[in-house]
Amino acid sequence: MDPQPQLPVFIVGAPLLFSVIVPVLGRIWRHSAFLLALATVAVAAVASALSLELVLRKEPFSYHLGGWAPPVGIEYVIDEVSAFVCVVITSVSFLVLVSTRRWAEREAGDRPGVFYGLVLLLLAGLTGIVVTGDLFNLFVFLEIASLAAYALVFIGGRKAMLAGFRYLIIGSIGGALYLLGVGFIYFATGTLNMIEARELLEGTPSTRAAQVGAVFIFAGLGLKMALVPMHLWLPDAYEHAPSSVNSLIAPVMTKVAAYAMLRMFLSVFPAGFLSGTVPIADALLILGLIGIVFGSVAAAGQSDIRRMLAYSSISQLAFIAVGIGLGSPLALAAALLHVANHAAMKATLFLAAASVRLRVGLQRTHNLAGLGPRMPLTMGAFAIGSVAMIGIPPTAGFFSKWYMAQAGVDEGQWVVVAVVLFSSLLTAVYLFKVLEQVYLRPAKPEPSAHGDDERDASADAAPRPELAMRPVVERAREAPFDVWLPLVVLAAATVVLGVINVVIMDHVLLPGVS
Repeated sequence: MDPQPQLPVFIVGAPLLFSVIVPVLGRIWRHSAFLLALATVAVAAVASALSLELVLRKEPFSYHLGGWAPPVGIEYVIDEVSAFVCVVITSVSFLVLVSTRRWAEREAGDRPGVFYGLVLLLLAGLTGIVVTGDLFNLFVFLEIASLAAYALVFIGGRKAMLAGFRYLIIGSIGGALYLLGVGFIYFATGTLNMIEARELLEGTPSTRAAQVGAVFIFAGLGLKMALVPMHLWLPDAYEHAPSSVNSLIAPVMTKVAAYAMLRMFLSVFPAGFLSGTVPIADALLILGLIGIVFGSVAAAGQSDIRRMLAYSSISQLAFIAVGIGLGSPLALAAALLHVANHAAMKATLFLAAASVRLRVGLQRTHNLAGLGPRMPLTMGAFAIGSVAMIGIPPTAGFFSKWYMAQAGVDEGQWVVVAVVLFSSLLTAVYLFKVLEQVYLRPAKPEPSAHGDDERDASADAAPRPELAMRPVVERAREAPFDVWLPLVVLAAATVVLGVINVVIMDHVLLPGVS
């Protein structure tokens, strides 16, 4: 791959540069923080789309930072897979930033510049993970994204600070494990460049250092990905984080860790190493199947909509792990397709929940009764996202599950087919429970028995049990235009991704993983 245009610098460098500039300008002119952040993400999204177009039209390309060629220098690699994931991250993030602006104004207080600076730092870390071709540079970006995420979660108040501290501890352990693994790979190969490490591992007998390094790397990424049983940080972090934050980290944060895990299969370890020499693929398959069922069952038992969606994310991330564990080109492509599908679906659901809290302050599922006719666009988008999560055609969720089931049949793993089908039924249980309340139940005439823990728009506001009363729902109106439009676009994207799934698979993902 010959070095090509400097598009990777715009994908990663623009958010990284403006993460420093935005806090400074935000103190001078408060409203500039949001506008600059939005423009920066737009630049990264355009650069990502141009990179994907260039890869599909020509071939994968790389960019050598500072003109230093690897293995001495750091290499950014743009292929079908990395360009596709960058498009997903930047485009979803752009829509989330627009939709959560009003929440961010409340939650960031008098420091919007710092808030949006952290958001840009998070996106710089996530896109850096995707495009880097260097194992240690991936660690650097992994920690940049993690540190920004910890700080953003802390903004949510006392409970969020406790959840964020747990997230910080577990995330730091994950980062340390990954770094130890990289050290062992360096001992075994003498290089940190992914492609060169793969070539050296292919050309020499397997060493104990390489085997131990692989175990540490996948243990660290498993913690970052919230793979069961390493998921304990995620439910509280998603539930108590500010609405402007969980609506962003839920669609993209853990999916990038899953992408990093998949990248190890594609670019670092030789074929057969992770399925024969070290049985990591089998471990991912088993833990993924357990996680799919566990996350769905746990989600069905939640009454807080954000906590329900958090456990749902655990189940969906486990689905991606199953695809990585199967390891066939079709399974890997299905996992990548689900990364995009789940980003759109989960952003839709979290933004809908944030829109409801913005208008009526409700987050308990049993208090959403009668809200459908009063917030038709918001709840309609939630319904489309729910249908996609369940996997009903022609929505996106159906096709990633279809390809995964097909990969399971091809590999003789019938248990994968059974669990995929069973997970759709479990997903229908907890999401239809919400839709039943929204569309089929009348608004509650009096405070619910569990209404004492409802909160208003501020995470630390005093309890207001009257929020569950009928007048609140009766007075509910659709969210402002800038809130519901990105939500509707994301809901439409879950259908469009399903309609064009063949194009994405045949022209982008299957060539990328092959």
